[in-house]
Amino acid sequence: MAQGRRREPEVHQSTIVLDAKGQALSVLMSEIFADRPEIKVASSADEVTITVRPDSVPEICYICRDDPRLEFDYLRCLCVVDYNDRLEVNYHLFSLKNRHKMVVKTSVSPDEAFVPSVINIWSGADWFEREGHDLFGVVFSGHPNLVPLLLYEGFEGFPGRKNFPLHDYDEW
Repeated sequence: MAQGRRREPEVHQSTIVLDAKGQALSVLMSEIFADRPEIKVASSADEVTITVRPDSVPEICYICRDDPRLEFDYLRCLCVVDYNDRLEVNYHLFSLKNRHKMVVKTSVSPDEAFVPSVINIWSGADWFEREGHDLFGVVFSGHPNLVPLLLYEGFEGFPGRKNFPLHDYDEW
């Protein structure tokens, strides 16, 4: 292998296996958002997913938290994924009462990476949003304190992005 060149990883597709609870949640989400054709309900691996526009994130997250049929009261994780042409922000939710889980997804351009903050919905989003800002450059509008969490003040670039320059290395 040539020095400094990465080997492209194999991409494996996971089998979608929703249990009965997941299937019921998928039907319920389709019913709740039936009048919103811009919201896509799907599934990935063993979780229900909904894909929304960035500006709809807080509204949809409030519904997910406050609707008594859903009660997603716990933000398990918020992560950013770089797909080169877009950044995808994923909100992994869990209902402690109903014991079901799902993911809210939204995509933004790497050049205009703005998503409204959900810190007013789940206070646990604080560090997740700061990490997404540090590593990927996503600006979580309305976040009260987007100071660096992992990097030092004045760090240049976003090391979580695929286009961030890495030092040359040899794979072994």
